[in-house]
Parts: sequence; structure tokens; C-alpha cells
Amino acid sequence: MKSDSELVYQLKVTLKDSEPPIWRRVQVPGHITLYKLQRIIQMVMGWEDTHLHEFTINGTSYGQSHPEYGLEMKTERRARLDELVTQEKMEFVYKYNLDEEWEHQLLVEKIIAPTPKVHYPLCLEGDRACPPEECGGILGYKDLLGILQNPEDPEYEETLDWLGDFDPTAFDLEQVNQQLKQIRA
Repeated sequence: MKSDSELVYQLKVTLKDSEPPIWRRVQVPGHITLYKLQRIIQMVMGWEDTHLHEFTINGTSYGQSHPEYGLEMKTERRARLDELVTQEKMEFVYKYNLDEEWEHQLLVEKIIAPTPKVHYPLCLEGDRACPPEECGGILGYKDLLGILQNPEDPEYEETLDWLGDFDPTAFDLEQVNQQLKQIRA
């Protein structure tokens, strides 16, 4: 068996309360920090990384403290995934945009040996587009989807103008993996 520092974690990342579910399956080196994991989640989900975030693992918050906002967290820059999440089937939470509370459930599906010549992180699959930033959290997103399904809605045209060519069913696995190649694990 490989040493712990060489193991790969297969995570399922699901945006909580999204219906139908918005999710990604990703493999990451076990030795990465939560700081790098945060960058990976941003890429695979499609967020723009313009808001505060937080990991909650075993009741402890990790991220970047912001005392002016009353946020005290342990640093994510030295917190390694394999030291905090030690076994398969463990779950933990990643929140993005603490005002809108985009909560992601992360499940460790498998801990495996790496495949030779494969670049990690790697997104294996996923479903549905990430909601647009600033749409009001999951409830705002559900309202937005309702507007898009009703051309008679008074906000329909304005919403189309704001969203551009947004397709809530789209997920481009190849594009996500091209972006992930920028991350050195």
C-alpha cells in the first residue's frame, strides 16, 4: 500500500438543497491543504471565488479568519485533508459566500492509490451548472429557475439579459479538467 502522503481521495461534492442535485465527483491528492481543496471546489463547481468561505470538519471551522466580521477560524493553509478526514465515508461541509450560504456536502467515497501518469486533481463526472453568483442563495436560485421556465413572468426578459447564455443543465467536464491542470498538487 502507498504511504498516506501518496493516497488519492475521491470526493463527491453536492450543493445542498439543489433540486435536481448539482454535484461533482473529484479525485484529489490526500496530502493537499484545505486551501488548495477550496480552489479545486471553486473550479469544479464553477464559482468565481469572490466571497468568504469556510470548511467545517468534526465541528471545527477552517478558512481565513476575518475578525471584523466576527469570523474566527483555524487556518486552512496548513490544514491537510488526510490529517483531518481520515477514513472513507466521512462527510464534511464547505460553505461558500457566507451571506448567501451555498453549502456543499463533501463525502469521501474512496481513498485509493494514485493511477500512474494521471494528473490530480481530476474531475470524474458531475451534473448541472453551478448557480450564478449573487442570485440569492439556493432559494433565490430556485426562484430564478422558475422565472426561466415561464416566458410570461414579468422578470423573464430582465433575467435572460442578466444571465446571458446560462444553461442550468450544462456541465463541461473537459473544460473543468483543463482548469484543474493549472493546480499543482
